[in-house]
Amino acid sequence: MKGFKITFLGTCACDFSPKLNTEFKDKFDNDARRASSILINEKYLVDCGPHALDSMRILNKGIDEIEDIIITHLHDDHFDKDNIAKIALVKDTPLRLWVREDAVLESIPNVEIKRMRLLEKTQIGELCVMGMSANHDKSAYPQHLLIEMEDKKIFYGCDGGWLLNDTYNSLWHAEIDLAVLDCTVGDYEGDYRLAEHNSIPMLRLMIASLKTIGAINEKTKIYLSHIAPSLHAPHEKTVELADAFGASVAYDGLKIEV
Repeated sequence: MKGFKITFLGTCACDFSPKLNTEFKDKFDNDARRASSILINEKYLVDCGPHALDSMRILNKGIDEIEDIIITHLHDDHFDKDNIAKIALVKDTPLRLWVREDAVLESIPNVEIKRMRLLEKTQIGELCVMGMSANHDKSAYPQHLLIEMEDKKIFYGCDGGWLLNDTYNSLWHAEIDLAVLDCTVGDYEGDYRLAEHNSIPMLRLMIASLKTIGAINEKTKIYLSHIAPSLHAPHEKTVELADAFGASVAYDGLKIEV
């Protein structure tokens, strides 16, 4: 039975530390996070923002191994045209770039733009991927992702507050093995980002509800990502807070298997 190998290339929202250009240029730090992105099975890249290639360099991973890039939305911290072009440049065949069906973007040399219809499954190599509505800036064509391979399932829901009705209903009895959830905002109430991002108080409620509908269960690995360091306590304190409601905190360079 084949499972997922996940590498977190970045786990930050868009408040990047200037130290990424100096003391952390060639290494990771849990409180100086890079733009959110994950690498699946060494060849499927979910989001390619300004730091994805730096992270792969630090991890000694070749960009020529990337076969597909799946974009959750077109904001600059998730979609960097220049970095995508650099990956495409080393490919003998066109690099496949997967976006939401209605996304508007310019062509990139040696890149084949592929389109996904929300709530319909799309085969991407060995992965079966379904884009799902995300509660985020509509002009960026956002989507969360439900990714399946054999009998394993991943929900990647970064950059979006709460869950929209059609997405929530599609997750009934999904029995997800890994849930990666937006946690832009820390452990306080009253933040104005409510409609686009989750806070720790929101996630306490959301995770309990996802268990109620069978989307996740006690075996599900839950990781918080898309973390804004300026809105959170230091990493170790955030780990303590998350552990109290059954979640873990992702960090740059983290590798897990599902």
